[in-house]
Amino acid sequence: MANQFSSSVEFGLNLTKRIYYGKGLAPPPVPAMSRSPEGYLPTAPMCYAVISDPETVENPDIRSYQPYVLGRCEPPALIPLQLHGVDMEVECCLDTAFVTVTGRWRVHCVASSSTCDCQVAIPMGEQGSLLGLEVDDSGRSYHTELISLKDEKDKEKLAKTKDGYFLKSQIYTVKIPQFNGGSVFSVKIRWSQKILFHDGQFTLSVPFSFPSYVIPVGKKISKKEKIFLKVNSGAATEVLCKTTSHPLKGLVRQAGKLSLSYEAEVPAWSSTDFSFLYSVSSTDVFGGVLLQSPFLRDFDEREIFCLYLYPGNRQDGKVFKKDVVFIVDISASMKGSPLDNTKNALLASLCQLNAQDTFNIIAFNGEVYLFSSSMETATEEAILNAAKWVGTTFIASGGTNIMLPLTRAMKLFRKSIDSVPLIFLVTDGAVEDEREICNFVKSCITSEQSVRTPRLCTFGIGLYCNHYFLQMLAQIGRGHYDAAFDLDSIDFRMPRLISTASSVIVADITIESFEGLDSLELFPTHIPDLSFGSPLIISGRYSGTFPESVKITGTLADMTNFVVDLEVKREKDIQLSNVLSKRHIDLVTAHAWLLESKELEEKVSKMSIQSKVPSEYTCMDMVLVQSDEGKKAPEPFLLQKAYSRLSFQSLGPDIRNLFLGGMSLGFGDLKATAENIPPAIKEAKPSEGLLEKAASNCCGLADTCCGMCLLQTCSCVNDQCTIVCTQLCAALACFELIKCCFELCDSDCLQ
Repeated sequence: MANQFSSSVEFGLNLTKRIYYGKGLAPPPVPAMSRSPEGYLPTAPMCYAVISDPETVENPDIRSYQPYVLGRCEPPALIPLQLHGVDMEVECCLDTAFVTVTGRWRVHCVASSSTCDCQVAIPMGEQGSLLGLEVDDSGRSYHTELISLKDEKDKEKLAKTKDGYFLKSQIYTVKIPQFNGGSVFSVKIRWSQKILFHDGQFTLSVPFSFPSYVIPVGKKISKKEKIFLKVNSGAATEVLCKTTSHPLKGLVRQAGKLSLSYEAEVPAWSSTDFSFLYSVSSTDVFGGVLLQSPFLRDFDEREIFCLYLYPGNRQDGKVFKKDVVFIVDISASMKGSPLDNTKNALLASLCQLNAQDTFNIIAFNGEVYLFSSSMETATEEAILNAAKWVGTTFIASGGTNIMLPLTRAMKLFRKSIDSVPLIFLVTDGAVEDEREICNFVKSCITSEQSVRTPRLCTFGIGLYCNHYFLQMLAQIGRGHYDAAFDLDSIDFRMPRLISTASSVIVADITIESFEGLDSLELFPTHIPDLSFGSPLIISGRYSGTFPESVKITGTLADMTNFVVDLEVKREKDIQLSNVLSKRHIDLVTAHAWLLESKELEEKVSKMSIQSKVPSEYTCMDMVLVQSDEGKKAPEPFLLQKAYSRLSFQSLGPDIRNLFLGGMSLGFGDLKATAENIPPAIKEAKPSEGLLEKAASNCCGLADTCCGMCLLQTCSCVNDQCTIVCTQLCAALACFELIKCCFELCDSDCLQ
């Protein structure tokens, strides 16, 4: 899908050579497509004109001669529209960023008498989740709403939708119908994304790199770029700005808070992603507890709390020794790029082990293959032997059996009290006994025979594995979960997961101040360790009187006790329900899958609709409200009531629905796993049509020739060449006449 999209954009850029902008005006040069087949994928929020008929490609302001072109574009060409203004607001709360981008786009490439659909492409940052999309086109507007999937018919209809889909794991695209040539419309996009944490610093990166071909052509066209950034760490310590990609100016600086802005009239739009690196000033572990009351129409009337622990930025902090077992799927579906990238990531992680750490490797398909019968000390010789063993053993074949290697891994750990046992499970498939595996891990974690229970971390590859099963395993095992939906991201995502889980500084964390509450719902239910690679956030709902301070205990790497009292305060500037909603929805969805609970599914649906965060049990629906005929647009609250009542039904003559698919992960594909279908299949080439390629002639199209081209060519030919061409044509005509005569004579003789 991504390759086809990129090819369609390349085709569309060649089509724009038909457009005449006026004397002395020309669009910026289009950079050549890189060797990558995905060279024209969006690196910032973009809008494209969807062109099926190349005859409509024309400047809507200046009529010019356009040669007639035969055929239609199949698949449709995508012409990037011109950007006339862009605003971006970013709000950073704890480890989550909320991004809102508003752009004004002009349909500059379609004749004023014609219309076209527009494709909105939304690249999002780390673990991005689309929260809303609004399109306003002078008299009509679209906005997104989440509706509940009531039955299987709704799910089947959603599965067939083509209005919205993911090009790649973090690039979503939506097609909006019927825009007039020359019209200017605004698009407002909102999404959330993860703020990465490393070495005591937060790193925010937002896709904001616009290509040169979206710059409007004209000398007097205003181009204004605005950026507003707000940071709220939740802590009482100072937020220190390290580096930033754009020249931001300070507005507000308070304890734990920071506001910056940037506004300028620019000759060209931003050509780099917006990045901001900051830290919360402290060398030691610190944290706090934030409380907030539910908003007025919250279906859950209990209070909200959020407990956070930051690991600090002390570089000489001691981490626990590690006993690590890597469990890697080598089934036939992992053949090629998935297994190659996994091997590279595994070997890179082995090299990061310390000399006092121990490790082992288990490869599995239908069988189990152990590198060693016991844990090996991470010496240079052992790591070299492991690399050789991986090279000869990691050959993709067979099926998938996860229970067997997990059982073997649990028996490998030694009875050590000064090291943290870690299991890293890597797979691309789903299996039938996933609930039994979860129950088995539960029994191991709660077993009194284990001195130090293993931490279980999971890593999913592609969309065929059950990511909620992997999240549930990580939650039960007090570990971490991550996934690579694009195969080229395995190389950096998997080592990052291993590095985060391996840098434990406080283990066996307990909270000792919740006993007096009337009710408590904790996310996650099993408290993980605190590591240098990630802040620890525990949240949930409660009823009763919350204590004035919360006591946290644990064990440090030198086996001494860790104790800290966290201050409790009411939070007014952070909307906690927004910050915590996605993690709550994911965790409750995993429990709903494990317990097969309809009640929990209904709860997830309510949480999703209330917070506007997509889930497995809701669908994002885009609604058109037309007011250009003098009819009053429906009020938002009335529209929401109509949704809950009508679900997928029509909401009236003035409203049209677009169903945005691909928002959910699903619960794995047992059939694809059994058939060993690779997690990423090579995409089919775009359908061949009459106008498939683009060239740099005056028509802008290959394999076509118009009358004007022929006249211009003849005008450049000298007299002698003209005579020769005329004589040649006459000779060919004579030969054809002679051939015709022979055929006629032969037919007369036969009669």
